[in-house]
Amino acid sequence: MYRFIHFNDEKVDSMLVMELADLTKTLAKDRDYDAEFRVHSYLDQEEKVIYVSHFWNHRPETIMRAGLKSDVFLRALGNLHYTDFAAVIEYQQWAEEIGCTRFAKQLFKLAEDLRVEEVCKRARPGTVKEFNIRRQVYMDYFQSQLTVNLEKSLYIDALYNSIYLLLNADYPYELSSRFPEYLQTMLPLFREKVFSLAEASSTRDIAHICMQIVELIKAYIDKDMINEYFHLSQVITETAVGLSYSDLLRKDPLKNDDEAEESATGDEEVFDEEMKTWHRETSSPGQSFLQFDLDQGTKTDIFSEGAREGEAGDQALAIVQGSSRKSSNKDFSKLEALDETSAEKDMKGSPYGRENKQARSIFLPKTSPNHEDQLEYNEHKKNILLFQKKLKKMIDLTLEHKKIEPRSDLQFGRLNKKLLRFFTDEQPRLFYKKDEQSKEIDAFFSLLVDCSASMYDKMDETKRGIILFHEALKSLKVRHEITGFWEDANEASATDQPNYFHRVIDYTSSLLPGSGPEIMQLAPEEDNRDGYAIRVITKGLLQQREQQKFLLVFSDGEPAAYGYDRNGIIDTHEAVQEARKSGIEVFNIFLSKTGVEEEQRKVFQNIYGHYSIIVPTIDKLPDVLFPLLKKLLFQSIG
Repeated sequence: MYRFIHFNDEKVDSMLVMELADLTKTLAKDRDYDAEFRVHSYLDQEEKVIYVSHFWNHRPETIMRAGLKSDVFLRALGNLHYTDFAAVIEYQQWAEEIGCTRFAKQLFKLAEDLRVEEVCKRARPGTVKEFNIRRQVYMDYFQSQLTVNLEKSLYIDALYNSIYLLLNADYPYELSSRFPEYLQTMLPLFREKVFSLAEASSTRDIAHICMQIVELIKAYIDKDMINEYFHLSQVITETAVGLSYSDLLRKDPLKNDDEAEESATGDEEVFDEEMKTWHRETSSPGQSFLQFDLDQGTKTDIFSEGAREGEAGDQALAIVQGSSRKSSNKDFSKLEALDETSAEKDMKGSPYGRENKQARSIFLPKTSPNHEDQLEYNEHKKNILLFQKKLKKMIDLTLEHKKIEPRSDLQFGRLNKKLLRFFTDEQPRLFYKKDEQSKEIDAFFSLLVDCSASMYDKMDETKRGIILFHEALKSLKVRHEITGFWEDANEASATDQPNYFHRVIDYTSSLLPGSGPEIMQLAPEEDNRDGYAIRVITKGLLQQREQQKFLLVFSDGEPAAYGYDRNGIIDTHEAVQEARKSGIEVFNIFLSKTGVEEEQRKVFQNIYGHYSIIVPTIDKLPDVLFPLLKKLLFQSIG
């Protein structure tokens, strides 16, 4: 389907994202780190993600790649290893209380990035090329922004642009004379303090100089910046330094803070029953790390019997003994502990990919085709008869046949070299026959069919292609299976994403004379989580005994499911790569009479590489498929 107008329909280059992710893991020296796109580039230590900026999109290929790599260099190599996060915390706390917070934070981010950049270039000289391209692009960008901000009288934004130009110009840069007269008297001192940033040798030095610059600007301008050029993430600081005990205490005041006048005698009745409640004190959570449901009442000196002395092995939020280490204070020893193996399993994540942790597979039971399905199938079968013979001949000539094991201990045939049995056995069998080529092809095919709503206008043509494959493989006695897949959009949520698999042809029935009409039961349903489906089918394929295994994915190449829009292409590409590493040849077949637009073609290439077949009509399929199968065969042999 052609789109005349594209609204935010950019496709992610999965190869580029994986390249950035590998670079991130290498420089961070941590395999848990990943790379993702955001508006601004920053480091998220809590989630272990390096965000690269959309600023580099829609630029020439060399500039885009250099810019994205420089983002990774700054975060994974620079900030992660050379930034003092304790100093960052102190500066951020100070910036929150100052009048021009946006300017203060972005000034610090700019200055710290420039300091860290120089450190990275000394530590890894190979990064110099990318950083030089980065600086040139930003020089041009901030020069144009300076002109715009001066036109709009956004002087604090213009001063910010000037800071980058002052610190990076290869020539003596003069501040613009278009600044108003009341700022002109401040510019010489401003220039001096900006140049002192280049001499800073630590994050704390940067923070100290930035405070001086902010105080200077604040004395002349009472407005904050409008634009955001860089982002100083709050997440960086929250996980970088451990929290103290005072950080865990409640900060907001109680409704009442009185104490009982009478002391406890020990005869008071104490109830252990849990009574859940709600009141206005708990309707909006506070900022404290630990918080109880009920915190309004009078203080007494009566203690509960359910408490025990805490120790370092306890979890911060645990109420009972969970998956933490065993306690030496065994007041709670009778309580049932959490299953340790399940906790470890949750930590490892899903075996079907990070994007599919909440996905689960549901295999629908096989149903018999009705009379209409049989009539429709027979009609299609007649129409593809000619192409079926052509495809059959092509597969037979291309794929390897099974080998019959050599037979020994025969009474006739070729004489065996081991003749000792002629003297030791009463009836010696001294002959053998060489292995011969079988008529059966040593291959197994799995046809995976996208049954999402986007296949609505392509399903009829797709089913014709599947029928062609089924009849050709059946005539060659090649075992195969045909499975439709989709995700239920109505039932999908953040915690549960049911994925349905409808196996219309399984390997036990694929060669039966009457098999085939079940294919007509395939129909467009809802969403498609391609990466998950490929991994599920791959797991089953690996259990097949055939030497050659092929996975044919009939799809329009646009994975879309709950929370799967942005990373679906990358996840599907990773699933394809995993299957190929396991010895399964994966390629995509797209049948459409309306053709394929360039964006869609790029999606195919990102996911399947060069192993994607775009066929305008069914009669062209054998001709297009032949060179690909031949290439795959030679690749598996080599």
